[in-house]
Amino acid sequence: MTDPQWRTYPGSWSKLSLRLFLRGLGEPRMAVDLITAAWAFRRRDWWKQAPFLPLPDQPYLRWRMYTAYGDEGAVPPVEDVIRFARWRRELLRS
Repeated sequence: MTDPQWRTYPGSWSKLSLRLFLRGLGEPRMAVDLITAAWAFRRRDWWKQAPFLPLPDQPYLRWRMYTAYGDEGAVPPVEDVIRFARWRRELLRS
């Protein structure tokens, strides 16, 4: 399923990360939400394998994009990531 509606963010993961970073600069609460969500997605034992950064596991990330957007190569829109991070905070608060 490659319906263009689902790929509403025409860009790369780098551009998405930059846009989220810039949004987080203006809203510290959102920045914390985004950082904690990103930390939850990190690859297990990330410090044991190059590039030694807490990045998400690629097969898991592709699966998440497929289940959310019907395309494992999808890059989510900024608002979807922000909505997910806020939802996660609210869910974990209770």
